[in-house]
Amino acid sequence: ALEQAPELPLSQLRVMPEAERRQLLGFNRARAPSEPQHTIATMVEQQAARTPDAIALECAGEQLRYAELNARANALAHRLLALGVQPDDRVAICVQRSPALLVGLLAILKAGAAYVPLEPRYPAERIRCLLDDSAPRAVLVHAATRAMLGETLRALSLPVIDLDLDLEQRQTSTPAAGNPVVAGLTPAHLAYVIYTSGSTGQPKGVMVEHRQLAHLIHWHCTRFGLQPGSRTSSVAGLSFDAAAWELWPTLCAGGCVLMPAGECEVDDVLAWWRAQELDVSFLPTPLAEHAFVAGSLPQRLTHLLVGGDRLRQVPVGLPFTVHNNYGPTETTVVATSGEVMPQVLHPSIGAPLPHLRAYVLDAHRQLVPLGVVGELYLAGAGVARGYLGRERLTAERFVEDPLHPGERMYRTGDLCRWSDDGRLAYVGRNDDQVKIRGRRIELGEIEVQLLAHAQVREAVVLAREDVPGDRRLVAYVIADVAAPASLDEVLRAHLRQLLPEAMVPEAFVALEAWPLTANGKLDRSALPAPDAAHRLQGYEPPADAVEQTLAEIWQAVLGVERVGRHDNFFQLGGHSLLAVTLVERIRQEGLEADVRTLFDQPTVSAYAAAIERLEIVL
Repeated sequence: ALEQAPELPLSQLRVMPEAERRQLLGFNRARAPSEPQHTIATMVEQQAARTPDAIALECAGEQLRYAELNARANALAHRLLALGVQPDDRVAICVQRSPALLVGLLAILKAGAAYVPLEPRYPAERIRCLLDDSAPRAVLVHAATRAMLGETLRALSLPVIDLDLDLEQRQTSTPAAGNPVVAGLTPAHLAYVIYTSGSTGQPKGVMVEHRQLAHLIHWHCTRFGLQPGSRTSSVAGLSFDAAAWELWPTLCAGGCVLMPAGECEVDDVLAWWRAQELDVSFLPTPLAEHAFVAGSLPQRLTHLLVGGDRLRQVPVGLPFTVHNNYGPTETTVVATSGEVMPQVLHPSIGAPLPHLRAYVLDAHRQLVPLGVVGELYLAGAGVARGYLGRERLTAERFVEDPLHPGERMYRTGDLCRWSDDGRLAYVGRNDDQVKIRGRRIELGEIEVQLLAHAQVREAVVLAREDVPGDRRLVAYVIADVAAPASLDEVLRAHLRQLLPEAMVPEAFVALEAWPLTANGKLDRSALPAPDAAHRLQGYEPPADAVEQTLAEIWQAVLGVERVGRHDNFFQLGGHSLLAVTLVERIRQEGLEADVRTLFDQPTVSAYAAAIERLEIVL
C-alpha cells in the first residue's frame, strides 16, 4: 500500500485484503433503486380510487373507509392551502389516536406540507419548544387537545384548526372537494419532521422526504406481503417514527389499520393488541418481550416486527414469526431487518434493507475486518435530508460516502460488527445516547433541565441495568442546600413540566459528593444503585390490609425482601414495564389499579389511598 500511494497518511492507506473488502461490501444488497414517482398522498389517493369502499381504519368501534378518508382529507387540505401552505412548509398536529388523526396527517401531505407530530401528553413547555423550532404554518388539534394547548397557541399567534369543528362544518355546508393539485410538489419534498432528543438540551427535528418514506413502503409491502384487506396495528406514539412505518405502508397497499383509541396506558394497549385479528404488527421491543412473558398472543398474526431497543431472546412456540429491526430516525425508521430464531441470545439486527448500505468503519472511516467492532454508517436512498435549521449539526452527522462520491452517509454512533452471514450484531453506543423502552434519549438533555432547578448544583444521569434487560434512568444530584426528604418528588415534578414522561428518571439519588477516580474524574461506575440503602424514608410497616397486600405484591415483582409503606416503587428498582406487571397482579387481587396512578403515587401508602379513592368513586 505504501509503494502504491506513498503520499497518503497512514490512516488512509488501504491494508485490507481485496477479497475481504469485496466480502464486506457484498453484504450490502443495495442496487440503485428506481426513483419514486409519487408522493405518499398520491399513493393513498390512487388506492382510494381502486378500493373506495374498503375499510382504511378501525378505531374504538368506528370505521373509516378509503373514500371517506380521502374526501375528509381533501376538504382539510384545501383549507390548509387557503392559508398559504406550500411544499416544505410544516404543519403541526396534536391529536389523540382517532379517525381525525389519520385525516389530519393525510390532509397535511395532500397540501404539500410536512407534518410535525406533537404528543398530547407532552408538557406545555416541550410543545412550545417544538413549535418555536419547527415554525409551522398552522396547528391541527381536536376537542381533547384544544384546551390543553390554548395558552401556548395564543402566545405564538398560529392559525389553529379544530378537526372536530371542521368536520361538523363540512358536513353541514361544504361541498365535496377533489384531490388538490399542488404546483411543484415532488417526492423530494418533506413528508414529516420528527424530533429526537438533543445532547445540548435542544431537541432536533429530522427532515424526512416522501421519496425516503416511499422506499420504506415498497420494501415493507414486498417483504411482508401487504395487500388489500391486510390488517395491521398502529400502537406507537405519533412522535415515535415507527408510527409512520405502521400507517403508510398499509394505507398505500389498501389494507386496514387497527388503532386503539385515545391515550392508552401500556397495559391497556397490550390488552387491546391481544384481542385483535392482525396479519402484521409492530411492537416496541420491551413491550413485545413483556407480551411474550404474559402470553395470550394474537393467533392470526403472521409477522411481529420489533425494534427500538436491544432484543434479548424470542421464546419457542410463538404462533408467528418475529423480525428484529433497527434504524435511526435519520435513515427513515428501518435500516436493517432480520428474522429471529427462537432461543438465540441477543439476536442480530439483521441485514441492510435493499435500498440502504451499511458500513462498519474505524475512527478514520476505513472498513474494519469481519467480526471487528466499529461505528455503523448508513448510506443509500433512505438517508434523511438532515436536521431542520441545524446546518452545522447536519454536516457533522451526514457526511460524504467515500465509496459513492456525491452521496452522503449517516454516522449512527452505534457500535456494530459484521458476522460471516452478512448480518450485523449490535454492540452498544460510542456516546451518551441511550434507548429506554424504545425511545432514543440524550442523557445530556435531562442533565441540562435538572441543572435549571434552583436546588440542584450538579447532576448526572445514567441508564442503569442492574438487572439484565431492565434498563432505567437514574438521576444523581448534589443539592445546593441540604436535600429535603421529598427531593425526588420535587425534581420529578420539575422535569415533568419540561420533558416527555419517557425522559423523566425513574429514580433520584442525592449525594453529598461525587465518587472520583485516581485522576480526579467522576467515577460513574461507583455511583450507587438506587436501592434500599438510598431510600429517603425509613422503614415503616404497612398500616392496613390494602397496604399489606400491595407490599407483598411489590416484594414479589421487585424481588426484594421487605417493602414498607413509604417505600417508592421506582427507588426500589421498578420501571414502566414492571409497573404493568405490578398492576396486573394487583387486579388479580380484585383491586382497581392503573399504571398512571402509580407514577403519580409511587409509594405503598399513597398508592393504597389512591386505590381506595378509586373504589369509592366506582
